[in-house]
Amino acid sequence: MDTIAAISTPHGIGGIAVVRLSGPDAFAIASRHLKSPGTAHPQLFRIGEKVLDQVIATAYHAPHSYTGDDTVEISCHGSLYVQQTLLQALLDSGARLAEPGEFTRRAFLNGKLNLSQAEAVADLIDSTNAAAHSLAVSQLRGGYAKELETLRQQLVDLTALLELELDFSDEDVEFADRSRLHSLASQIYTRVTALRESFHMGNAMKRGIPVAIIGRPNAGKSSLLNALLHDNRAIVSDIPGTTRDTIEETFVIEGTPFRIIDTAGLRHSDDPIETLGIQRTLTTVAQADIVLYVHDALQSYGHALADLQELQDRLSLKDKHLFIVNNKIDLVPETLTAPYRTFPISAKEGTGLDALTSALAKAAQTDLAQAPDVMLTNVRHYNALGHVEQALLHVAKGLADHLPADLVVIDLRDALHHLGTITGQVTSDEVLGTIFSRFCVGK
Repeated sequence: MDTIAAISTPHGIGGIAVVRLSGPDAFAIASRHLKSPGTAHPQLFRIGEKVLDQVIATAYHAPHSYTGDDTVEISCHGSLYVQQTLLQALLDSGARLAEPGEFTRRAFLNGKLNLSQAEAVADLIDSTNAAAHSLAVSQLRGGYAKELETLRQQLVDLTALLELELDFSDEDVEFADRSRLHSLASQIYTRVTALRESFHMGNAMKRGIPVAIIGRPNAGKSSLLNALLHDNRAIVSDIPGTTRDTIEETFVIEGTPFRIIDTAGLRHSDDPIETLGIQRTLTTVAQADIVLYVHDALQSYGHALADLQELQDRLSLKDKHLFIVNNKIDLVPETLTAPYRTFPISAKEGTGLDALTSALAKAAQTDLAQAPDVMLTNVRHYNALGHVEQALLHVAKGLADHLPADLVVIDLRDALHHLGTITGQVTSDEVLGTIFSRFCVGK
């Protein structure tokens, strides 16, 4: 096995930088430049007789390191010259430059992390808000892995009962009632389905809770987007139909990420491009958790009711948080009475935005309070569990149709295979290469 090295801190100038060295020759290579690589106190890093920097080296003996191999982490001053020269010295002394994610890949191969925990490391590094961070930490600590292990053990037990029948097939012995086996398969299927369904909320916490801004042209949708973002992200114009496609941005309220999407105005149009934009609006509404209908306070409220009724007829809004945003109250300050929760604002002046953002945060907290303790956030896992789900459907059907045990076991083994691709019990170099290539060098 090679000894690998890389700069583990972000590229750039800083107070300090950390260079990581891991592998069977880590201590020997470090000793060529440090007097005492295993002692965490200031010492000189030398290249030959030349002093490069005063550093602190911390040694981790296998298997008590992040990778499970002998590891030395060298904290040097954050000069780009010092970082690159120090790293090159380690490479010249026998180390190899680490590939993206190679330290974490070794941690997985050495049994320090399972594959789902290793992927959580990448999510933790990428987390930009409290919600995404909380999910990544939970997955890294193994809560999600324990749930998968419980499912795997249930599948193994079910498989064992059927395979035991195969061993005594000549004696026509049945070790479990088929109705009981069908019930067990159904319970596992129900849990897998619930885990897959949690992907919507888990993905929303990771990427942002989807919020659709809809309404008629010139109601102030783009102005509202800009006001919420405190940036001129969308073009604002008096010309109807300016927004032809969705505009998406992310912002955070009280630690919760929101993915807010400005859409094309709702109206009947002969323009094929605008019509396509309106179709995308409907798709956005269908996928959103929160819908902000922007109403122009200068216009009749009947337009809003008609639009919302049409949306209700075409799409189900009952499971969504629906807010009416009564815009341009700086021009018409009257209070609007509506059958929906209404927020009087002026996107132009910034009036009323605090109440609206507070309501968004409360709506998100309401949804999060109902979310399961373990949530799915990874698309690869979502697809793999879809295969598990299909295999279990075949198992249930096979048991109900009284198929021979050897045929039912084939589908159970298929379910175990796909579950194993999540935890890393079933892997290929291609899959591992794809997963760890997403990591930064040095991690």
